[in-house]
Amino acid sequence: MLEGELFATHKEYVRRQMIYCLLQEEDNPTIHLVAALLLYDGRNSGDDVVFEMMHKEGSFPRLVELVQLESVQEETRLHQMLLELLYESSRVQRLDWEDFAAVNDNFILYLLEIIEGASDDADDPYHYPVIRVLLVLNEQYLVASTSHHKDGRPPVTNRLIKALSSHGMTYKTFGCNLILLLNRESETSLQLLILKVLYLVFGNPSTAEYFYTNDLHVLIDVILRNLIDLPHDSTAANALRHTYLRVLYPILTNSQIGKPPHYKCDDILRLLHLLVTSGNHFAPVDDTTQRLVIRCTSVPWLQPPPAKNKSGSGDNDTTTSPVDYVANGQKELARRALGMSVQDGGESSTSVLEIASHTEKPGVQTPSIMHPEQAS
Repeated sequence: MLEGELFATHKEYVRRQMIYCLLQEEDNPTIHLVAALLLYDGRNSGDDVVFEMMHKEGSFPRLVELVQLESVQEETRLHQMLLELLYESSRVQRLDWEDFAAVNDNFILYLLEIIEGASDDADDPYHYPVIRVLLVLNEQYLVASTSHHKDGRPPVTNRLIKALSSHGMTYKTFGCNLILLLNRESETSLQLLILKVLYLVFGNPSTAEYFYTNDLHVLIDVILRNLIDLPHDSTAANALRHTYLRVLYPILTNSQIGKPPHYKCDDILRLLHLLVTSGNHFAPVDDTTQRLVIRCTSVPWLQPPPAKNKSGSGDNDTTTSPVDYVANGQKELARRALGMSVQDGGESSTSVLEIASHTEKPGVQTPSIMHPEQAS
C-alpha cells in the first residue's frame, strides 16, 4: 500500500485518514492493519512527519486507551504493536496537559504488572516495548518538570516515580531489567532514557533504595565499564559521560551503596581519576567532566583516612584538587588524594534541566573505544 501510486501522490491525505481510522475504529483487525501501516510508515519515512501528525491529531490518549482494552490485550501481537506505536509517537513531540491527563496511576501500575509477569529476558520481543513506553513517559515527565507553566494548571506528577515510591517492593523486575538493558544497549538514545529514570529514582528519598543491593552492585559495574569505554574526542560521548556521572553521584550519596561494606571504592576512585587524566591517550578533559568528577569524589565514604602529620595530629595542612595533582604530573598522588575534600565539591552543579536536555535520535550507536569483538 505504501509503495502504491495513491499513497505516493497523496501521502498527507492517506496518512491523515489512517490516523482518523485509528482514532475511531473499534474492531481489532482494522486497528491492527492501521497500526502496522502507521508504524512501518513512520519508521521508514526518513523523518518524524507521521508521528508528528499523530500527535497533532490527538492520538496519544487514544493509544493509552487501546492498550488497556481487554479485547486488545488478548491479541499479544496487536498489543505489542500499539505499545511500539505509543513509544514512537511519544518520543518526537512533547506531551501537552491533556495527554498527561490520560495517564493515571492505574495505567502505570498496569504496565509495571506486565513487566512483573513477563520474562526477565531483556530481549523478549513483548517485554521490551512495555519498558520503552515507561522510559519515554518518564522522559516526558522530566521535560515537563523543567517547563514554567503560565496557564495556572498544577504541575505534572511523575506517575512512574510515584508508583515506584508506593509500590516499589512489588515491582522489582522493572529495576532489574533497567540494569540488563543498560548493560546490553548500544543505542545512545535508549541509554539516555534509562539513565534519566535512574537519576530520578536515586534522587528521590522514597525510591533511592529501590534496587536490591546485589543488583546495585551490578549497576555500579555497568556504569564503570561504560564510562571507561567512552572516547574523549566525541561530543556525543561527552554528553553521555556527563549523564553517567550525574547519575553516579546520587547513587553514591543516596543508595545503600553508601553503607559499609562499601562496594568497589578503589575501582570507583581509579575510574574517576582516569576521567580527569591528561596524557598521550586522552584528549583534553572538558570542564564539565572535571566538575562532575570532583562532585563525585566529594562523597564522604570515598574519602581516605586523614594522613597523620609528624606531630601525630590527624589534621592536614592543605587540600588539593585531584585535577591540580594531575596537572602537576603527580598521578599516583592524585589517585590517593582523589577522595579528599575539595572546596565546593559537594555542592550540586547540575540540575534537572541539564539532565533533561541530553537527547539523541534513535539509531545512533554509543561511541566506543573498544574493539567490536570486545564490545560484543
